[in-house]
Amino acid sequence: MPASDSSFHAHAFAGAALDRADALRDDADALARLWPDARVLVLDADGTAFADADGQPFLTSGRELGGGPGTAIFLGMQQARAWFVVEAAMVSVQAPGRIDLRRAAAEWPADASGVFCYARGMSYWHSRNRFCGVCGAAVVFGRGGFIGRCGQCGTEHYPRVDPAVIVAVEHDGRLLLGRQASWAPRRWSVVAGFVEPGETFEQTVAREVFEETRVRVIQADYLCTQPWPFPGALMVGFRAIAHGDVPQVDGELEDARWFDAEEIGAALRREQADDGQGILLSPRISIARTLIEDWYRRRQP
Repeated sequence: MPASDSSFHAHAFAGAALDRADALRDDADALARLWPDARVLVLDADGTAFADADGQPFLTSGRELGGGPGTAIFLGMQQARAWFVVEAAMVSVQAPGRIDLRRAAAEWPADASGVFCYARGMSYWHSRNRFCGVCGAAVVFGRGGFIGRCGQCGTEHYPRVDPAVIVAVEHDGRLLLGRQASWAPRRWSVVAGFVEPGETFEQTVAREVFEETRVRVIQADYLCTQPWPFPGALMVGFRAIAHGDVPQVDGELEDARWFDAEEIGAALRREQADDGQGILLSPRISIARTLIEDWYRRRQP
């Protein structure tokens, strides 16, 4: 059963405050009427967003850009105002700065960073699907940017999301964490991995945890999700109970260990006053941090 505790939605990108207004995607006339007063987020080719001098959202309007929606992607409605995202190369507007999505998640209001996440995912999908994967011909986008049609073979292409599980594995009051060699020194996090064809989420949890750590999962329960547009994943969060196997790594992780509640509590406090000694945890914007904090909270009297 999905978690209802509001703490499971504290991580970034938990939801863009937009009505996605699917019915409007097929109504080109309606989108044209909405365009002048629309709010438009502008993204560079590398996925960074236009920002003002203070690093906050730089939102232009359809009226300021002129013309009609054209190649802009329709994101949805907020009250009576439409939202679009457009590639910087397609417009002449300039902005004082740029900001990447991770920084925006920490510094922008939650609803604005949620829209940025949504826009980044759609923009990335467009940039990687300009040609048909079946015959190689050019793709033309329609429905407000939510469908790509091949002009040669007629294949229709739709936005894709890659599901991945992320899991807080526990045994006898201890939490399983691992670290990759490419991470910042002392950084540890929970285990994660992509779903493979023909798998349930629960099967993925058991397989990924075993492949990365040789720890055997007994039970897995769903908690929450997070869109993770780096570039286009959906992180599906679980808590799991496992056997007390000694973690062993051979591949993606350089190390994996069991940590007790005292060690996790110290790591959480270290974010405010780093002693330079113990482990560091996933940043607050991530579902990984949500899962760790939930595990630690349940250990407290």
